[in-house]
Amino acid sequence: MKNIVRTLRTARGWSQQDLADKLDVSRQSVNAIETGKYDPSLPLAFALARLFGRSIEDLFDDGTSVAEAAE
Repeated sequence: MKNIVRTLRTARGWSQQDLADKLDVSRQSVNAIETGKYDPSLPLAFALARLFGRSIEDLFDDGTSVAEAAE
């Protein structure tokens, strides 16, 4: 799943470890989310959205359109 987590994190001057500490996860988890190797759990996605002041949909793109998702 594509996301803008790295862009938002670096814009704030945070390291992966800084973000991991704020989310109470490992730095490896942050790296895996940023590189699309791991999709976060729903609670973690909500925590990311709250932390960055964005909606989950702003942060993550699963590549499907609204019409495709409704089918």
